[in-house]
Order: sequence, then C-alpha cells, then structure tokens
Amino acid sequence: MGKTMAYFRGENVPIEAAKISIMSHGFNYGTGCFEGIRAYWNEEHGELYILHLAEHFRRMAKNSKILFMELPTDIEGLSRIAVDLSRATGFQQDIYLRPTLYKEDEIIGVRLHGLKDAFHIYAAPMGTYVDIQKGLRLGTSSWRRVDDTTVPARAKIIGAYINSALCKTEAVMNGFDEGLFLNQDGHVCEGSAENLFMVRDGVLVTPGVADNILEGITRSSIIEIAERELGLKTVARTIDRTEVYIADELFICGTGAQIAWVSSVDHRDIGNGKLGPITEKIRDIYYRAVHGELPRYHHWLTPVYGTQVKTDGTATFAQVVKQAAAS
Repeated sequence: MGKTMAYFRGENVPIEAAKISIMSHGFNYGTGCFEGIRAYWNEEHGELYILHLAEHFRRMAKNSKILFMELPTDIEGLSRIAVDLSRATGFQQDIYLRPTLYKEDEIIGVRLHGLKDAFHIYAAPMGTYVDIQKGLRLGTSSWRRVDDTTVPARAKIIGAYINSALCKTEAVMNGFDEGLFLNQDGHVCEGSAENLFMVRDGVLVTPGVADNILEGITRSSIIEIAERELGLKTVARTIDRTEVYIADELFICGTGAQIAWVSSVDHRDIGNGKLGPITEKIRDIYYRAVHGELPRYHHWLTPVYGTQVKTDGTATFAQVVKQAAAS
C-alpha cells in the first residue's frame, strides 16, 4: 500500500515525474548536499513516525552554508513539506526521505558561486541498509577518509560519496561486510557511511568531530541513550587501528545502518565475537524509541498521519513541528 513520490518544483508528484537534466551542474560535478531521514511505521499506533526531522534539516542548513547554497524555506517550512509528502505517499511501512539541495544550472564550469539552487525530496520504502541481525565483518580500507581541508566529511556533500563507494566496494570484494576508514593521520574514523563506537573496559568511546567524521544525528542519539539509560558518559577521542582489535564491543550506526554490531575487524574477533551487553541494550532501546514505544523519546519523533502528539494528547501537530524546529 502506498506509492513512491517526490516533492519536486514546489509540488508533490509521482516519482516518475521528478526528472532533472543530464546537464545539471549537481549531476555533473556533485555540487549539492543531501540528508537521509527515516520514518518508522508502528502498526499498533497506526502511525508513521519521522525520526529527528528538524535536526536533519538543521544540519542541512549548516551544510548548505559550506557550499554557498540556500534552502528554499526555514526549518519549520521544510518539516511541513516532508510531512505532507510522507502523508501523500500513503505508506504504512518504514520509509526513507531523501532531501537534496543542488545546483541545477545546465552549464559547463566548476564553481559554486553564481548558480541557481534547487531542492527536492523523495519518499520511498526502505528496509535494512546492512544486516543488523548478524555481526558484521569489517575490513580496514586502503582508501583514507576525505579530509576537512579537501572535502568536508562533516557535511553530506553529494560528490564526497565516491569516497564511501570506493571503501564499501573494496570491503565487499575482499569478503567483508563493511569497510573501516582511517583518516589522513591513520586513526580510526568511521565505516563507509556510518559512525563508529567501541566499548573498552566499560567505557563507550567514539572518534571526535575533528577526526573527519560525519557529525551524525544517530551518533548523538546513542550518546543520549547511553547516559540516560546506562549511566555511561561517552568519550570522544582519537582511536588507533589496533585499539579497535582489542575492544570489548564495537558497533556502527547511522540513519541508514541504524545500529549494527561488529563481530570482527580484519579477521580478528571483537571481544568473544558475539553481541555485547552494552551494544545490545543501546540497540534495543533505540529501536523501541524510534517506533514510538518510549514516551521519554517522543521528542525525537514527528507523527505523519495523526493530528495529536502521543505523549500527552494536548499539543497539536502544528505545535510539534514548530517546537522541533525551534529546539
């Protein structure tokens, strides 16, 4: 039930009608940025919950500044567009929203200035990006993560994802499930398109934002869960490659990947090679939260079909979007 649709040139249209020119600047030069947003279907509630909607558009606004681009409206307006599109699809299953801001001029010439910006979103069904039921086998990539002085990794820049594609394909062709990036200094950075956490001696550790990582929204959610639910403070610091080998637990995370535990890196078992207790607790709380089952995390969610918030039934949907945009 439902149909894939797009917000394109100011209106919701069937995905088949959302076409751009092969001469567009964004297609030829990768001049644009995007977001990946998940929405989770809760059958019992009869509701589709968009996860961290305003936060994604807030990050997109920051990324667009790096690229000398401007979004067509404010965070509240973008959130309304995304909700209206999601509702128009009629989907009653998990979906994925891909907002993209790009240079649409049909010209030859590499630059960012003096070009017209265009914006669209498409909404389509999405299952798992990686297998979250089994432990993933990671292989350290021969490709290094792009550096902030070259292509800013903290921004979801379209052209930068060739770096991720090279990492992922190399890993799979070498018999692994996923790649592990090192940064230009040789320190652990992230997966091909996921942030990374390790547990060592009861401490949750993740690379810092200066290590050329994407400033992940799921990453922030995990830090919140760890402190609130497990009493664990997360330490953001440099991680060496061999330190990962001797970690007690390791997992990767992201909007697409969600939370996926790692069983081995470079053919070395992580811990006992099984799902660790801290990873399991964080993962289970996260999945309950994103499906709207934990009221204390309802501030993460924007309902698509309902007109009332499910926390206390008093705030209208319009108020929810406005509060999320302002937070």
